[in-house]
Amino acid sequence: MRFKDLSQLKRPEPLNISFGNLPQHILMAAYAKDKAFKISEHVASNFEESFEWYGFTLASTDHPELIVDIGLPKNDLNLPDYTSLGSIRIAEFHESLPEDVMINGWIHSHGALNYRHFSDTDDKNHLTVLDFVAARTRKSLSKKEIAIQDLVLLEKNRFVEKDLAKGSVSIITDGPIAEAKIMETVYGSFCYSIVIGDEGWHEQKIHYQERGVLSGHTALSSKAAQIEFVDTGRSVTQVDISTLQDEVQKKIKPHTDPPPELIERM
Repeated sequence: MRFKDLSQLKRPEPLNISFGNLPQHILMAAYAKDKAFKISEHVASNFEESFEWYGFTLASTDHPELIVDIGLPKNDLNLPDYTSLGSIRIAEFHESLPEDVMINGWIHSHGALNYRHFSDTDDKNHLTVLDFVAARTRKSLSKKEIAIQDLVLLEKNRFVEKDLAKGSVSIITDGPIAEAKIMETVYGSFCYSIVIGDEGWHEQKIHYQERGVLSGHTALSSKAAQIEFVDTGRSVTQVDISTLQDEVQKKIKPHTDPPPELIERM
C-alpha cells in the first residue's frame, strides 16, 4: 500500500462529544462584594490592625455559578501577611449551611498589604478548596473515546479462560460484535478564588478540575477571570453590619507571636 503523505499514517483523533462548559467568568452579587469589604473594615476596627482573613463564597444549589453571599468560618490563625486554611474547617462550615446553600469557592483579604496578587500560600489553599467543592460543582462536560490497544471482543458463553488472557481490555457481549468504541464521561468542576485589599482592589481566578470516569485521568487548570457584579435586590443592612462585627470578634484569631515552626512553613 502506498501513502500519498505521512499524515495518512497518523492515528485518527479520539471522538469527543461536548455537552457543556464550566464558568469562564465570575458572577457575584453586589451584596456579597460589599459584605466582604465590610468584614475587612471590622477586622481593622476590632483589632486596631489589618489582618488577613478568609471566608467562603456561597451559592444556591440550583445556581452554583452565582456567588450570592459570603460565609465567615472560624479562622485558625490570622496574621498581617498570612492566613491558614484547612480542610477540617471547610467541612465544619459546610455542615452548618442549609441544604440549599453550597460553597463554590473562597475569598480572602490581603488587608493593607500592597501585594495585589495571589501568593504561593494562596495557591496551596486553592487546591484545598477545589478538592472539597469539586463534587458539588461537578457537571458532565463531554463523552470522550478511550483509545485502547489490543481491545478484545468476546461473546458470552463462547470463550474459554485463555481468551481472557489476550489483549489489554476485554469486553464480553451477549452477541457477536466486530467493532466497538468505548466512550467515557468527562466530568468538570470549578472553584472560585478571590483576593481583596483594604483599598478596594480585588483579583480573582477560576480553578478547574476535569476527570474521566473510566480512565481516572485528572487535569487541573486555572485562569485569571473577569468578575461581574449583579444586583440581587439585597443590600448590607445595619443588622448585617452588627452581626458581622460580632462574627469577626468571635471567628478572627490574630496571633502576633506565631510558633517558630509555623513561621518556617510560611
